[in-house]
Amino acid sequence: MKQGPSYLNRDHGGGIDAAIAAFGGVRKDWIDLSTGINPIPYPVPDFSSDVLTQLPDTGLYQSLETAARAFWNIPENMGVVPASGASAFISLLPRILQGTTARTSHPTYNEHRASFEAAGWQMTDDTPDVDISVHPNNPDGRLAMPNTQCKWQIIDESFCDICPDASFVPNMTNNMIVLKSFGKFWGLAGLRLGFVIAPHALCLKLQNALGPWAVSGPALVSGAQALSDPDWAKMTRQRLATDCKELTTLMRQMGAQTVGGTDLFQLYAVDDAQDWQTHLARHHIWTRIFPYSKTYLRLGIPTSAQLNRLKAALNVR
Repeated sequence: MKQGPSYLNRDHGGGIDAAIAAFGGVRKDWIDLSTGINPIPYPVPDFSSDVLTQLPDTGLYQSLETAARAFWNIPENMGVVPASGASAFISLLPRILQGTTARTSHPTYNEHRASFEAAGWQMTDDTPDVDISVHPNNPDGRLAMPNTQCKWQIIDESFCDICPDASFVPNMTNNMIVLKSFGKFWGLAGLRLGFVIAPHALCLKLQNALGPWAVSGPALVSGAQALSDPDWAKMTRQRLATDCKELTTLMRQMGAQTVGGTDLFQLYAVDDAQDWQTHLARHHIWTRIFPYSKTYLRLGIPTSAQLNRLKAALNVR
């Protein structure tokens, strides 16, 4: 059995505090394009005092589940469980699922592999017990394919609300586990809200492992309202598609080549990714580079004002 490559450092986007320490400035002056987070988030509702002062009751959970089922078209034979971010399930699933071998693609979001390895699973290139896909993939936007040969297929759809027609959820098979995140398309990473959609028996195990009150009252209320607002979602997809095209036009004018991506982030090939990141950081624009590539540069989708700053910074490069 082949071992997976030892390429992974658990690097991530974000880290503005470290960027400030290296390049100066204050947080409000920085543009963070290192993540795939929608820069114009869903407007968080006003909370009544009881949402902040009382433990979340069953009604808030039920309202969120109802909204989630309608928005994602979740089949009746599948359950849905919320938690404080999709990362909660990424950490928990390797300790709940039965098996010994798992597989991830490369390049991809590195927390899945790290979590399975930490739980004692062996990574393999052969047919695994658990096959893990990010869909669309981070950082190149590849779409996953169904895998009926494994016991479980984990499909991380953290970025899939940008392209809902590609979602596996409406046609899930009994070996599928789908993850959803509120930190990307909805732009509310700090809210810490994520979901697992899976067969009911597995959802019950995950719910028991999470324990009571796994989601805050503000997150429950915000999530239910957002998932009940398809008009905002439609307008946001249109805006991000337009902004993405404008970003790519600029980057190609500056000599970058498109490798892949989504309407939440774009991956480019440049001559020297570290040099590009350093130059932009001196203008207080933070971008994403990768330890396994000297040429990959990933940018989140900027607003119009942010695009103007990016253009100005690149024009003096």
